[in-house]
Amino acid sequence: MEVVVLVIHLILALALIGVVLLQRSEGAALLSGGGSMTGRPSVTPLGKVTWALAVAFIATSIALTIIAAAGSERGSVVDRLGAQPAPAAETPALPSGEDLLPPAPAEPAAPPRAD
Repeated sequence: MEVVVLVIHLILALALIGVVLLQRSEGAALLSGGGSMTGRPSVTPLGKVTWALAVAFIATSIALTIIAAAGSERGSVVDRLGAQPAPAAETPALPSGEDLLPPAPAEPAAPPRAD
C-alpha cells in the first residue's frame, strides 16, 4: 500500500512541476503595472489543474505520513537508544613523547690513540 501511494505521490510531484512550468509568468506585470490590475487573476484551465494537483499532492503527503506512523514501532528513537547499553569503546593508548622524536645521532667514535 505504501509503495502504491509513494508512486502516485511521485507522479503527482512531476505533473505539478510540469503544469507550473507551462503556465505564463505574470510576475513582471506586478512591477511594470501591466496586465490586469484587479484583485483576482483570471482563472485558467492550467490554474485549475494546478490547484487539483496541489490538493492531491498534499493528500498523498498526509497519507504517507499516516502510513509511516502506523507501521513504525511505538516509542521514540531516544527511548530505544536508552534501552540498549552503549558498547564500551576503548581509547587507544597515546604514544609517548619519545616515539615522536627522531632518533638521537650516534656519538662519533673516539679517534684511535697513538701509543
